[in-house]
Amino acid sequence: MISFSGQTYALDDPVVIAVLVGGALFTLLFILIILTMRAAGRSAKMTEPMLYQMQSLGQRVQSLSDGQNQLSGGLTHVSEAQATAQTRMLQLMEQRLADVTKNMTESLQGTATRTARSLGDLQQRLETIDKAQTNIEKLSGDVLSLQDILSNKQTRGAFGEIQLNDIVRKALPPDAYTLQATLSNGKRADCLIHLPNPPGPIVIDSKFPLEAYEALRRAATNSEMIEAQRMLKTAVRGHIKAIAEKYILSGETADGALMFLPSEAVYAELHASFPELVRDGFSAKVWIVSPTTCMATLNTMRAILKDARMREQAGAIRATLKQLHRDVELVVERVSKLDTHFTQARGDIDGILTAAERAGKRAGRLDNFDFEELAPESAGVVPLSKA
Repeated sequence: MISFSGQTYALDDPVVIAVLVGGALFTLLFILIILTMRAAGRSAKMTEPMLYQMQSLGQRVQSLSDGQNQLSGGLTHVSEAQATAQTRMLQLMEQRLADVTKNMTESLQGTATRTARSLGDLQQRLETIDKAQTNIEKLSGDVLSLQDILSNKQTRGAFGEIQLNDIVRKALPPDAYTLQATLSNGKRADCLIHLPNPPGPIVIDSKFPLEAYEALRRAATNSEMIEAQRMLKTAVRGHIKAIAEKYILSGETADGALMFLPSEAVYAELHASFPELVRDGFSAKVWIVSPTTCMATLNTMRAILKDARMREQAGAIRATLKQLHRDVELVVERVSKLDTHFTQARGDIDGILTAAERAGKRAGRLDNFDFEELAPESAGVVPLSKA
């Protein structure tokens, strides 16, 4: 039970219960309001720094906004500058590209011209190479044929004789030599040169010690070298002896002969490495010659033949000169007589000219006479006879 203002109220009374509940709610609400106000005061104190920070943040955001606006303007300016630069760059690149295209076109045209010219030259060179190849193949065949010729002694001897005959024909007149001449001892010489006495006819015989020379060139050891040198010495000395015995005949030929080597290499090898063989030839009066030295020797012989023939014809030359002198004297006499005739003719012509001049003068005087003024009695006037 509850007593209030002299009245008693039961606790289970609904009104009491409602009042109690309302009071409790009001008290609770008041407490909540007080608590809320306290919390709000504390919140206000706590939010002051936050508000300051938010204000600063707002200013910064404003600054960022201004910076963004400036950046946007700068970006716009940069974009415009970049667009202008790109435009200029494109124009420059287009110009450069045009120049490069033009230069490339000109270069390609020049390259094409040079290429065409080079191809033409290459074609000509290829044709020349083809011709050279043909000549080389022909020369190779000739070399093989020459090797076949030189591998046989008989054909090798014929080769040397043919080469000697060609040299002699080029150096001497036809009546100055005899090919394959037979001597009184029955031996046949490759060539006999008809030199006057002294020294008299001289024989040239062709020899070619090829086997010994090739053995010398192929020698790889000292023993092979010694054997090849021995072979070459034996062959050359045998040739020198044979020529001296067969082709040097007292009273018929000169007291010497020539041994013709158709190879300059063999000739050079003899003089470079075997001077004793050359001296042996000198001792036997057999002189070794190569194609070159043979031509020089034959030219010397040609001069000797020319001098000998000049001496042989000296009498005929003197007789011819005497007749020529007499003919000159006759010409002088005829010229003298002709000069006399010219002198007489000149005198007659002068007389004719003088007479013609006098006749002209008299004709001039006759032309100037006046016949009417002359009296018949005048001296020098012949009177006309009456009919």
